[in-house]
Amino acid sequence: MSLVLYNGRPEDETGRLEKEIRTYDLLDQLGIEYRRLDHEPAEGPEICAEIEESLGAKICKNLFLANRQRTKFYMLMIPEEKVFRSSDISKQAGSSRLHFAEPEYMEEMIGTTPGSASVMGLMNDKEHRVQLLVDEDVLNSEYIGCHPCINTSSLRIRKEDIFGKFLEYTGHNWITVHAE
Repeated sequence: MSLVLYNGRPEDETGRLEKEIRTYDLLDQLGIEYRRLDHEPAEGPEICAEIEESLGAKICKNLFLANRQRTKFYMLMIPEEKVFRSSDISKQAGSSRLHFAEPEYMEEMIGTTPGSASVMGLMNDKEHRVQLLVDEDVLNSEYIGCHPCINTSSLRIRKEDIFGKFLEYTGHNWITVHAE
């Protein structure tokens, strides 16, 4: 498969979902530069490795989590090679045992579905119900690879723009964690 890296939003938005277009609209409004790859759904290690290589950025796993009572929700940005250990991350987040939240909560709060979760989804969390957790290794990267709320495109964005302009706009802060 041959992947093409584009600057910015697609010229032709025909067939694109509204949530993807809203992501491009916000990035453009905030003056955030990004590179984009369009691809088949990013499922499986082979396609993800090819996307990362073509994108020139590591794509994070974005895990949507909840506490046992489903009263607190979290998005964990973690490098692909690291493992989510509930007890370790729960302790660092100051929460009771975290587990994967049901897809309906993900759709309701961040407007994405499993496989498409992304830090970009926080633009849809107007009530700030989701706490962002970021593995320290993600913060050591120059670029962040993420989906525009759909897993058939991937974006490369400067870390400073995500953890600066973007999160300032959404009003979300983050907790730095360490996963193994």
